Amino acid sequence: MRLLLIHADELRYWVTKKAIKEAEELEKKEDGFEDCLVVFWASEKSDEENLDVISKNAADEIENVARQINAKRIVLYPYVHLLFGAEPSTKTRAIELKDKILDLLKEKGFEVGKAPFGYYKGFELKCKGHPLSELSRVIGEKEVGEEISKALKEEEKLKSYWYILDLEGNLIPVEKFDFSNFKNLKKFADYEIAKVRTVEKEPIHVKLMRKLELADYEPGSDPGNLRWYPKGRLIKSLLEEYVGMLAVKFNAMEVESPVMYDFEHPNLAEYLHRFPARQYIVISGNKKYFLRFAACFGQYLIMRDMTTSYKQLPVRLYELTRYSFRREQKGELVGLRRLRAFTMPDMHTLVKDMEQAKEEFLEQFKLCLKWIKDLGLEFEIAIRFWREFYEENREFAKKLVNLAGKPALIEIWDKRPFYFVMKFEFNVIDTLDKASALSTVQIDVENSERFGLGYYDEEGKRKNGLLLHASISGAIERNIYAILEQEWMKKEEKGKMPVFPLWLSPAQVRLIPVSERFNEYALRLSEELEKEGIRADIDDRNESVSKKIFLAEEEWIPYIVVIGEREMEGKKWKVRIREENGKIVEMSKEELIRTIKEKTKGFPFKSLPLPKLLSKRPKFGK
Repeated sequence: MRLLLIHADELRYWVTKKAIKEAEELEKKEDGFEDCLVVFWASEKSDEENLDVISKNAADEIENVARQINAKRIVLYPYVHLLFGAEPSTKTRAIELKDKILDLLKEKGFEVGKAPFGYYKGFELKCKGHPLSELSRVIGEKEVGEEISKALKEEEKLKSYWYILDLEGNLIPVEKFDFSNFKNLKKFADYEIAKVRTVEKEPIHVKLMRKLELADYEPGSDPGNLRWYPKGRLIKSLLEEYVGMLAVKFNAMEVESPVMYDFEHPNLAEYLHRFPARQYIVISGNKKYFLRFAACFGQYLIMRDMTTSYKQLPVRLYELTRYSFRREQKGELVGLRRLRAFTMPDMHTLVKDMEQAKEEFLEQFKLCLKWIKDLGLEFEIAIRFWREFYEENREFAKKLVNLAGKPALIEIWDKRPFYFVMKFEFNVIDTLDKASALSTVQIDVENSERFGLGYYDEEGKRKNGLLLHASISGAIERNIYAILEQEWMKKEEKGKMPVFPLWLSPAQVRLIPVSERFNEYALRLSEELEKEGIRADIDDRNESVSKKIFLAEEEWIPYIVVIGEREMEGKKWKVRIREENGKIVEMSKEELIRTIKEKTKGFPFKSLPLPKLLSKRPKFGK
């Protein structure tokens, strides 16, 4: 079932004529409502399998929105166009579903109205225009094989208060903030407040990940699981290695833990319901297990069995979880942005108390800043607080925005629905104006006690500590999505050629021999570049030089060098530089090597994952 919810000053409709035989009995040819939540609705064929569940879920969601905007009156308006080509339910079942929703809303204490089903109508609508006045929802029933935590259900009902925290520490209600110089922050705020996660149009990165032969959907698996081709696997492995380097340099100790856990474990079962995620469930024998959605459980259980002194704090454990699993809803699954199986670098830190937690939080915030800046990504900040914690730590919040050098979107809850008192996220905005979280750190005040995680103090007494959850990068796949989307935006908005960060480009240099006679020389050059830590390949195919240059540009190759007599004689190369929009610069071989090594210094290197000769490569994907 699809809903479009409009908080309106006024709705007026009038019937023009009957549209279908099964139209419901007409009570009024025209009617009007003031100060109401107008719910445009459309019922799908799949809704018919369980009208009771769908009607209850729809009524609960409508109630949730109505309570947030303080609407007392609700009007249901049939609007089949919301289905976007999906098969509609039968007319009688649609009417039955609508009647069930009306009855449930009446029971919840709302004044309800409706526009008649099965008629052509004209209408006038005056929308109020505040951040929550236009929302959309996809209503379904819980899928087989998933478990929905209490925290996720609570999150859906949670009342949030939204602000912008500026660099002076002023907390400004979002509707009063001047977004004139903060275009992306406005997009981010609108997206977060609306809480619409479904994607109705394929984002550009899906086309790019296929075109660049990075990854694709795997039809032989569950939706939200991908296949990775050699170039995509290279990029992914370099990101994995780099985030691991940062974690180890930060004195985190790398561990490894299982992907599957006992659903009835006394500590884990309780924690499951404090984490807002849908779990995969696996039945083995007569026991129920869940697939991990992060490294939390494994690292908690390792920490529980550690012997830790107060002198050793903070203690950090790190794991690259390939894979973590979350049974995201189908309408939200798209490309690399939101998956059901993903790679999550996960770090947990045991600290002594809240003061040490805040000190560590600041250092991890800086580490996340380094990550996102090293990838060249534009980002927006979200910081989420339990109100009581925010009021006690206003200066701490101000430090964060000053470290980042930009204002942040603040979400505040009156009660604490989760195990953390605060968290931050760095979010990226894509070509569809959707936002996705990457780096994050949370201060956890529950799980050290729940799992018995502590340390021995100066007197040798065992004490509970506090925990920080951190992912320096967020999901690795989502970082690739962010690069693809934002590089494409640079092309669309600024006319720049999209390009991967040089250290991530599968081939950093493309050598193009002008004829077959120069192939052997080009091969020797590529091997020489490889020894210098530079990935170079050779287009030896039977194509014109101009076409080879065009194809290299289509692959986002950073440096293109045509190899002919001049180059064999040792003269300077004419290098086409993608980062400078295809500008041709004369450089010696040594200058090119030095330039690339300087730009990739400090980042990991891996060899080319494909044959150097393009004529020897298969094409991946359909």
